[in-house]
Amino acid sequence: MDPGAPLIQATGLHKRYGDVHALRGLELQVPHGTVGLLGPNGAGKTTLLKLLLGLLEPDEGTATVVGLDPRRRADRLTIRTKVGYMPEGDCLLPETTGVELVATLGRLTGLSRADAMTRAHEVLDYCQLEEARYRPVQGYSTGMKQRLKLAQALVHDPDLVLLDEPTNGLDPKGRRQMLDLVADLGRNQGKTVLLCTHLLPDVERTCDHVVLLQTGAVRLTGAVAELTGADALRVDVTTQGLTEVSPEALDEALKKAGVALETREGERLRVALPADSSSADALFSVAMSAGFRIEGLAPLKASLEQVFLETVAQTEGAA
Repeated sequence: MDPGAPLIQATGLHKRYGDVHALRGLELQVPHGTVGLLGPNGAGKTTLLKLLLGLLEPDEGTATVVGLDPRRRADRLTIRTKVGYMPEGDCLLPETTGVELVATLGRLTGLSRADAMTRAHEVLDYCQLEEARYRPVQGYSTGMKQRLKLAQALVHDPDLVLLDEPTNGLDPKGRRQMLDLVADLGRNQGKTVLLCTHLLPDVERTCDHVVLLQTGAVRLTGAVAELTGADALRVDVTTQGLTEVSPEALDEALKKAGVALETREGERLRVALPADSSSADALFSVAMSAGFRIEGLAPLKASLEQVFLETVAQTEGAA
C-alpha cells in the first residue's frame, strides 16, 4: 500500500445487533502514529475493532486495514501477519506459561517454531515480564496479564497495533507502566497504534491524534496538539501587588479595558481578553490603572476533557 495512505479507512460503516445500532454510517481515516479512539462505553469502539479484524461483518459500508479488506478470507489471513490485537477481555490459555502462550500465538501469525520462541522472549523482555514468563498465567496479577496480552499482540512485529482498553483494571503503577509502553511503541518503535479507551488522560498522555466516537459515529477527529492548543484570548496572569488591590478597583480597570475576569486568587488572575485583541496590551493597561505589576503571562491550554465535553454537549443539543 501507499506509505502515505491511512492504515485504516472506513466508509459508511453500519453494524446492528438486533435493535441496537452500534455503528451508524461511520466515516474514518486513521493516520500513521499513535491515535486515540475515544468514546464512552457503548460508543461502538470494540465493534469497530472487531470489524477491522474480520471478526464481525458490517451490515453496510466498507473498511480497509493496511490496504486489505477484512471481509475477504485471504485478506483476513494477511491481516493476522500485519496487525496486532490486544482485546479488552482475557485471551489467556490456562495451564500455560507466559512464554508458551506468546510463542503459541506467534505461531498462529505464521512464525516458525524457532522464530516464535525467539520473538516471545524479546517481547516479554520489552513488556517487563522477566522471570514471570516461566510461571503459569493463571497466577499472574492483573497488571502482568495486561502486559502479557500486549506481548502477544507484538510477537509477530506488526505494522499496526489495536489496543482495546489496555489500562482496564490497573492500579496507578500498572497504569503508568502500560502507558509508557504504549507511548514508546508509537514514538520510538515506529508502530501505528490505535488506542481504544474511554479514559481521556490516557489519550492525552500517549496519543498524537484523537478520534471521538459517540453513538456509533465519529463526532470529532484531529491532532491532540491542535484540539487542545493554547487559546490566545484566555490568559493566566502572575502579578505582584495584586493582593493590595480592592475588588472594586480591579473590576473598574478590567471593565474599562474590556477584559473579563474568570478567577482571582492571591497574586494570580485568569482572564479573557477582548475578542478583537491581537496582543496582551489591555492587561498592562489594567495593571497600570489598578496599581499592580505583571510578572508573567501564559496562554491557557484546553484539556482534552474540555474538548470532549463540549463536543458531546453539541452533539446532544443537535439530537
